[in-house]
Amino acid sequence: MSDNEDDKPGEPPAPSDIRPVSILDEMKKSYLDYAMSVIVSRALPDARDGLKPVHRRILYSMHEQGHTPDKKYVKSARVVGDVIGKYHPHGDQSIYDAMVRMAQDFSLRVPLIDGQGNFGNIDGDNPAAYRYTEARMTEVARLLLDGIDEDGVEFRLNYDGQSKEPVVLPGGFPNLLANGAQGIAVGMATSIPPHNAAELCDAALHLIEKPDAKSKALLKWVKGPDFPTGGIVVDSKEAIVEAYTTGRGSFRTRSRWTQEEGARGTWVVVVTEIPWLVQKSRIVEKIAELINEKKLPLVADVRDESAEDVRLVIEPKSRTVDPALMMESLFRLTELESKISLNLNVLIKGRIPKVVGLAECLREWLDHLRDVLIRRSNFRKTQIEHRLEVLGGHLVAYLNLDKVIKIIRTEDEPKPVLIKTFKLTEIQADAILNMRLRNLRRLEEMEIRTEDKDLRKELKGVEGLLASETEQWAKVGDQVRKVRDIFGPKTPLGKRRTTFDDAPEHDLAAIEEALVEREPCTVVISEKGWVRTLKGHVEDLSGLAFKTDDKLEHSFFAETTSKLLLFATNGKFYSLDVAKLPGGRGHGEPIRMFIDLEQDAAIISLFVNKGERKFLIASSEGQGFVVKEEDCVGNTRKGKQVLNVEMPNEARAITTVLGDTVAVIGTNHKMVLFGLDQVPEMARGRGVRLQKYTSSELSDVAVFDAKTGLTWKDSAGREHSMSMKELADWRGNRADAGRLAHGLPKSNKFNRGVE
Repeated sequence: MSDNEDDKPGEPPAPSDIRPVSILDEMKKSYLDYAMSVIVSRALPDARDGLKPVHRRILYSMHEQGHTPDKKYVKSARVVGDVIGKYHPHGDQSIYDAMVRMAQDFSLRVPLIDGQGNFGNIDGDNPAAYRYTEARMTEVARLLLDGIDEDGVEFRLNYDGQSKEPVVLPGGFPNLLANGAQGIAVGMATSIPPHNAAELCDAALHLIEKPDAKSKALLKWVKGPDFPTGGIVVDSKEAIVEAYTTGRGSFRTRSRWTQEEGARGTWVVVVTEIPWLVQKSRIVEKIAELINEKKLPLVADVRDESAEDVRLVIEPKSRTVDPALMMESLFRLTELESKISLNLNVLIKGRIPKVVGLAECLREWLDHLRDVLIRRSNFRKTQIEHRLEVLGGHLVAYLNLDKVIKIIRTEDEPKPVLIKTFKLTEIQADAILNMRLRNLRRLEEMEIRTEDKDLRKELKGVEGLLASETEQWAKVGDQVRKVRDIFGPKTPLGKRRTTFDDAPEHDLAAIEEALVEREPCTVVISEKGWVRTLKGHVEDLSGLAFKTDDKLEHSFFAETTSKLLLFATNGKFYSLDVAKLPGGRGHGEPIRMFIDLEQDAAIISLFVNKGERKFLIASSEGQGFVVKEEDCVGNTRKGKQVLNVEMPNEARAITTVLGDTVAVIGTNHKMVLFGLDQVPEMARGRGVRLQKYTSSELSDVAVFDAKTGLTWKDSAGREHSMSMKELADWRGNRADAGRLAHGLPKSNKFNRGVE
């Protein structure tokens, strides 16, 4: 019967300990537990061996099964099954995917698995199923595991408590930086590109000599990433130093290409190396797509002639094309240039996620090597001490063989008698009792004493090593040197594949032009500021439709490669690409969609940038100056401030400098003429007084040649002109008030604009 009379049959007893908890606190705790689980168990590599748990378990499983480099290949399915059953109870596909990556020589700089069969390719094709492929460890994997059977690392129970697995591998190879790692956790990520193993070893040796060395000093040896697929890093040295110092940055990597000459002056570009983790097939598809869309006017065709190596052939439109400029356009639009990020976010001591620099990263590896060395030395010390104890028992048995045999034959319990008679330890007594008769013939005193002497000498060395930090680091240094010799710069695996160079300088305008096919077009601006482009040079725009209450403001001819300049009432010039403007279908789009034009600012003029002209610009208060066209070009949406104005003053007029005389007309219909030499040339500023006003403002300006006279257009578009003789009454000096302009445009506008 239950102690609680209220308990009903079939129902569980009420819990004895019920405590109120905050659901918010519980959710926070659950989230953090999950986040840390993902970080530690899946996403971030350990700084010591450079492996995530799944990769570590695969290698340890292969080690346990004996799939070493000197043995035959075994089915991948055997490895996957063993890993799932013993260590990693997750999906078989995730384990096989990790295994495949460790076998791909285009993913890992130094593969950890020697695969046989279809393990995928650089085109992005999937590997064959694990029932078809075979695998075994590489020598590098053996280096990572060296010492694991000598208590080199700590072990823990597996997921079901039936066996044990290593917390970390001995890591006799700088795997973290040599092979890199990619991972996304909760709230953080890691991205480590591969590096050259020999360079890492050289830097590590320097770090042993000078433990306080900074990351910047180590870059004397570690030049930067060394990708399995090669390529060229075109970042500046300063950017590389910053990346390795902080542990965060990126590397701009370009494909390697050469120019191959053909018959009759023809040529093609051959790409032989592509950026890391970029699929070759995706590059080919992208180039073909851009050619069809006419976004690569310099490229005629692309074809993939790759076999075992990479060979992408790119044909130019004509033999006159600059190959460097053509490749620059491809680098901008395709993955032939890729930005590979560096985020050295790793697990320190297997528990703490931290972003580290190059020096701290190598320091973690070296400290781990020392810890493994100490553990292995202690293990060996224990082995030697045990063997010396056994040898002591063997020597007693040899020297007292007849007596020992007599005790064994006559005594029911010989062990305690042996211990008492010869003052033996239990281990020594067991060693004598477990000895086979056939070993007695080899029990020679000299052999026992020689082995004893050798072991004591070795023990002294081991104890000396354990007592001296200097000796320990010397031993670690020897270990690192051996690894460096294996992966030296002259070895196939150790030879650097990625090189460093500065990106070639090209004219920006030429590059932009190379990205757009040159075709004639007509730019149309509506009165309300809507813009569109029409194919070809269209003279008659009478049939063009506009939005309600909108109409044509003006239009001009251009080309798809043209750059436009817009001058606004805020005194700023804005740059626009014709290629980026909407086409002729519909009503176009507001020009404010392409530039950051303030709401209270209006467009004064929009024209094609020719780059060699000079303009006279003026404000409503009558101030202005001459500016070069090249000084008006800005590269941002915010525009470039050229004429300094403050409300209510605003920019009012712009005209091309073509001549030697300036005409200024105000809203009061007064005009003054003076020499252009009275107006300064500036790159930016308020300018000088052009015309004096009391209650009116500047309306328009014009620059003309005194010999030909002043021309202007009326509201109907008819052209009028006056000679300098007829204009004699209005001649004066800059900043004069001028005289009433009889016979001149009533609109107070010359309508000359930019020519």
